[in-house]
Amino acid sequence: MTDVKVYLDEAEEKMQMAEMYLDEQLSRIRAGKANVHILDGIRVDSYGSMVPLNNVAAVTTPDARTITIKPWDKSMFRVIEKAIMDSEVGITPENNGEIIRLGIPPLTEERRKQLAKQCSKEGETAKISVRNARRDGIDALKKAQKEGLPEDAQKDAEAKLQKIHDKYIKKIEDILAAKEKEIMTV
Repeated sequence: MTDVKVYLDEAEEKMQMAEMYLDEQLSRIRAGKANVHILDGIRVDSYGSMVPLNNVAAVTTPDARTITIKPWDKSMFRVIEKAIMDSEVGITPENNGEIIRLGIPPLTEERRKQLAKQCSKEGETAKISVRNARRDGIDALKKAQKEGLPEDAQKDAEAKLQKIHDKYIKKIEDILAAKEKEIMTV
């Protein structure tokens, strides 16, 4: 019976990874409020190596519409500004010599719909990963049955796998609904 548990655990782990991936991807989508995670993908050249922005500066959100970046080294201002301009963030940085400010503009209705659509695509990718994990688990169980696993144990395991699948699909849909509500809230 331990064989079945191994297959179920492996499938659930893959489903959990899909959920975590979705969480990470959605945190990078800005929803009209200042969120330091929209800068997570930005890398800057620091002493010859590309490092994440938060390794060379303090990144904070003093209010709901502003992100401030305070470089630890004054020579990094130009490099950080260039990295933000070249990124897909779509916000022009303002530099006053002490800190770099990013003003988060309010989202238009059209942009909100675009972002909701982007979230849906990410959600669908996560759902596909969950379905693939279920399929791989079922295939592994069928193979185990050919190698001597009793048929009733295999059918029970498939039913458990389906319940795990349903649980993760529901979690993904809840995450998407929350993000869509956040985006559509003016």
